[in-house]
Amino acid sequence: MYPDHVPHPPAVRALPLHSPTPLPPATTQPAPIVPVQPGTVASVVLPDGRIVTGYAMDHTQHVPATTAPTVSRTAVNVALGGIGFLAVCGGLLLLTSFIAALTAFITQLITLAAVIFGGWIAVQVLSTSGHKGGTTVNIRKAVLKRNHFHG
Repeated sequence: MYPDHVPHPPAVRALPLHSPTPLPPATTQPAPIVPVQPGTVASVVLPDGRIVTGYAMDHTQHVPATTAPTVSRTAVNVALGGIGFLAVCGGLLLLTSFIAALTAFITQLITLAAVIFGGWIAVQVLSTSGHKGGTTVNIRKAVLKRNHFHG
């Protein structure tokens, strides 16, 4: 299905060699700055003769920060009291949930004990093994007497 592999020698190609073009050394003269009005287009002539044109940017003036107003002691106490109140409410909510779950668990234990105890009593009352009640004895005596008289 596929043709057999035939080895070929690697192709030799002439690749052009690229070398970086050196830049002329920068002069140490400062570039002349053309004074412009804020918000207008400015052009600067670089030492190598190129011209860079762009918009002049205004320098932002930093406004000194004013001191923050002090918070009154009462406001801090009210805020902390509100946070504490919310924490207590959350704790009480969890406490009531825990009490409800505990009550349901105890109710289930009581119901289970009642069912087990009721079943034990029912087995004791209704079982015939080892129980010699008066009624059974009387029936046997009557049967024995009847067999005795008619026998």
